[in-house]
Amino acid sequence: MELIETLQWRYATKKYSSKKVADDKLERIITAINLSASSFGMQPYKILIIENPEVRKKLSAYSSNPQITEASHLLVFAVFDSIKQDTIKRYIELIAKERELPTESLKVFKERALNGLLLKSEDENLIWTTKQAYIALGTGLIAAAAEKVDATPMEGFDAGHFDELLGLKEKGLKSVVLLALGYRDEVNDSNARLKKVRWPKEDFVITIK
Repeated sequence: MELIETLQWRYATKKYSSKKVADDKLERIITAINLSASSFGMQPYKILIIENPEVRKKLSAYSSNPQITEASHLLVFAVFDSIKQDTIKRYIELIAKERELPTESLKVFKERALNGLLLKSEDENLIWTTKQAYIALGTGLIAAAAEKVDATPMEGFDAGHFDELLGLKEKGLKSVVLLALGYRDEVNDSNARLKKVRWPKEDFVITIK
């Protein structure tokens, strides 16, 4: 499918069938998310793929989203609870290794990252990391559509309980948004038959010449 047709096809699926997403499709969606745009390229978040049905059942008690248990897969986007100097150091080392550069050549970039992130407050960094995760979420939605896999971005959950159940605090992470993946139940999901509604481009776009 062409990109625009693909985006016309996708919608936030409300009811999922029991059909499972194949491993190769899931792998490509995760790879696309991994390649998503990110400030400094740092990706200050991790993706948890929750397949265990018992874990998903426990999570569903702290959310208003039935897709948590019904979809083929559940992805949890969890951001770093703080930006540490060691995180930046390891990222600089990764860049140097991948690009075959001496670490010293990245001194200016490292200072920019240190000054830009370590001088922010904890709340400011949480806002920043959450924005980065949402950029990745958007990439995941498009990647899923390209694979003809349905997807639902979801808030509406108790992040504190999710973090506790998934042991995220010990990992230095906080859950911020969810993504269900699977296949629409066209019989029971009335939204599957509804026309997509968006503002006309003449109302949506403002061109400054």
